[in-house]
Formats: sequence, structure tokens, C-alpha cells
Amino acid sequence: MAGSCEWVDVGGGLRGYYGKPEGPGPHPCVVVYIEAFGVNDHFQKLTQRLADDGFATITPDIYDGEIYAYDDLDGAIGKLKALDDDTVMNQTEQCLDWLSGRTEADPSRAGVTGFCMGGRYTFLANAQLASRFKGAASFYGGGIGPKEDFVGRKVLLDRIPEMQAPILLWYGSEDQSIQPDELGRIATAMAEGKREYRMTCFPNVGHGFFCEDRASYDAYAAETSYKMTVDFFRTQLAS
Repeated sequence: MAGSCEWVDVGGGLRGYYGKPEGPGPHPCVVVYIEAFGVNDHFQKLTQRLADDGFATITPDIYDGEIYAYDDLDGAIGKLKALDDDTVMNQTEQCLDWLSGRTEADPSRAGVTGFCMGGRYTFLANAQLASRFKGAASFYGGGIGPKEDFVGRKVLLDRIPEMQAPILLWYGSEDQSIQPDELGRIATAMAEGKREYRMTCFPNVGHGFFCEDRASYDAYAAETSYKMTVDFFRTQLAS
């Protein structure tokens, strides 16, 4: 199926990049959280790809139009630090409410996914907005379970009891920003909290492995994780 994409006004000063699937639907929905670089070409292509696969997909522009080059880490991290968790969660609910007004979308069957910074927001949304999502997929989410976050964000392991939906957690063994001991803490906390999760760590793969525009891109890890995430969403969002 071939979907179509456009920028939309979600309301309250927030815009989103929206992927509308082909056909009347109503289609299941996916919210996508960006990396620390903005809604760039990569995320526009991902929105299109998910729409092509049958999901009404919205990527909220939580950076208010700002985009950073992959080598501008200082600029990207500076913008990341300025974000507020509750504001992003409110913007997420705005997106879901906007989708409820679309005849082709069924936000009662919604999933959430995100990458890097957005992987952390995925984990948080699966807890704080548990009633709104039926599945989550977090890709190399930094700041979920470190002993201390390098940019001062709140660790999220204490939010696990709020979760209702299962979550996929995707990592690379060579990710220098998320060490193996953090993966262990996350797995332990999820198991102790009796919450459903599936953690995959690809060997010899680094941070950002999903993005074809980054030097760390790994085709096998990217395609494997994408296909499994889509299959997971198709199951979780079926009804």
C-alpha cells in the first residue's frame, strides 16, 4: 500500500508530520518520537514507511521546526536538555486527540515508538500514558536506566509499575552511551515489576543503527528490528 504524508497543525502551536495510509480504514495508529536531531529526512521517510505498512502515523515536531546535523551534537544536546517530559507527554496526547478526528485513523488502537531521546520518551509514554497505547517499541533509548543520566534527565525505572502494554527494547552491544550494566538494570526492573518486555541487543552494532543517514547504520539490525516491530504492532493493534 502507498500512503501519503504531509505536515499538519495538531493544535496548540504543535505541528506533526502525518502519514495517511491508503484506503478508508480505520487504521491503527503509531506515534513516532524523533532522535535528538529533529524531524529530518530520515524521520519523514520512516513516517512514510509506516503509513505504507498500514499505520496512521504521526511524528510530533517537539523541536518546533529545528533540525540539527548529525555532527552538531552540541546543538542537538542543547535542544534536548531544554525539553520537558510532561510537555512532551501532553503533546503526545494532543496528537492522539487529533487522530481521533480523522476518519481513517483509530487511535483506540495505538502504538508508540522512538529512537535515542525518543526511545526514552517511548518508555515514558508506555507508563505515563498507559491507557492510550497497546504496544511500544523503544530503540536505543538513552536515559531509561543509567545510574546517572549524562544530561540530567530523570531515570525512568520507577515508572514501570504504571505500564500496561508490552514493550520491545532494541539495543546495540557497541553503544557507548548505553552500557551493558544499564541493560541489566532495565531487564531486572521489568522482570521484578512483572511487566512484559522483549529486549534484543545486536552484537557489534552501535548507537543509531536504525538510521541509514548515520555512520553507525547497520542494515541487518535496522531491517530486522523494523520488521519485528511492524509485526508486533500488527498483533498488538489488531483490536
